[in-house]
Amino acid sequence: MIAYLGRRLIQSLLILLGVSLITFALLYLLPADPVRQIAGRSATPQTVENIRQQLGLDQPFAVQYWHYLTKLVSGDLGRSYIQRSEVTELIVSRLPASLLLMVGAILCELLIGLSMGLIAAVKRGTATDQTLMVASFVGVSAPQFVVGLLLLYVFAVRLSWFPIGGYGTWRHLVLPSLTMGILGAGWYARMMRSSMIDVLRQDYVRTARAKGLARSAIIFRHALPNAILPVIAMIGIDIGIFMGGIVVVESVFGWPGIGQLAWQAIQRVDIPIIMGVTLVSAFAIVLGNLLADIIAPFIDPRIKLR
Repeated sequence: MIAYLGRRLIQSLLILLGVSLITFALLYLLPADPVRQIAGRSATPQTVENIRQQLGLDQPFAVQYWHYLTKLVSGDLGRSYIQRSEVTELIVSRLPASLLLMVGAILCELLIGLSMGLIAAVKRGTATDQTLMVASFVGVSAPQFVVGLLLLYVFAVRLSWFPIGGYGTWRHLVLPSLTMGILGAGWYARMMRSSMIDVLRQDYVRTARAKGLARSAIIFRHALPNAILPVIAMIGIDIGIFMGGIVVVESVFGWPGIGQLAWQAIQRVDIPIIMGVTLVSAFAIVLGNLLADIIAPFIDPRIKLR
C-alpha cells in the first residue's frame, strides 16, 4: 500500500506540473492583454509599460513560469490582477459553496442515474428499458443552460417552489444540484445498466436463483455491490469536475462557487485566478481518482492495488 501510494503521489505531482505548464502556456499565448484590462482604455503607453514591468509580464515565458512555480511550491497562488487580493484567499472563500454544490450534485446524479440503470437492466428489452435509455441520452445531450433555465421557469417562476437564484438555504441548493445531477445521471444510468446486465449473467447469480432466493435479495445483496464498482471511478472524476464548478450552471443560478470566480476571471483576463482555479480543479480530480482506487478493494477484495 505504501509503495503504491508513493508511486501515485509522484504521478500526481507530474500530472499537476503538466497541467500548470499547459495552462500557463495557453494563457501566455492569449491575444488578450491583461495589462490593458488593468490599466483601462485611457491609460498612456508609459503607464501600461510600467504595469507590465511591475507584474513581470515583460519577461520571457520561461522566466515567468519559473517564478510562478517557485511561489506555487510555498503555497502562493499569486495575487489577482483586478481584485488585488490573494488568489488563495479568494478560492478558499468560494470553496464552501462549491463543496456544497458538489455533494448535492453527486447525490442527485447517483440517485437518478443508478435508479434508472438498475430498473433498465432488470427490465431489459422492454419499453421501460428503451424509455429510460432514451431519457438518459436526452439528459446527457441537453445543454446545461437549457436544463437550468427550464428548471428555473417551471419550479421557480411558475410554481414558486424554489428561489430563482442565490445561496444560503437548502432551497437554493435544490435546482442547481438537480441541473448538474440530470446532466450526469445519463452516464451513470448507461454504465449501471451495462454493468448490472453483465453481473446478472454470472454463475453466482444463477446459483442464487436456483436456491430460491427472492429476486430483491439477488439484486440488492448479490448483484448490486459488484455492479456498482465501475461507478466508483466515475464518482472520483466527478469530484474534480464539480470542484472546478460548472461555470454555466453557477452563472445561471448565481451560485458563488469557484466556477463563477473562474468565469469572472476569464472575462477580465485575470490570469492568477484562472491558474489557481485550474490547479485546484486538477488537484481535486487527481485526489478523487486516488480515493476511488483506494476504496475499491474494500468493496471488492478481489481488486488489488499494484
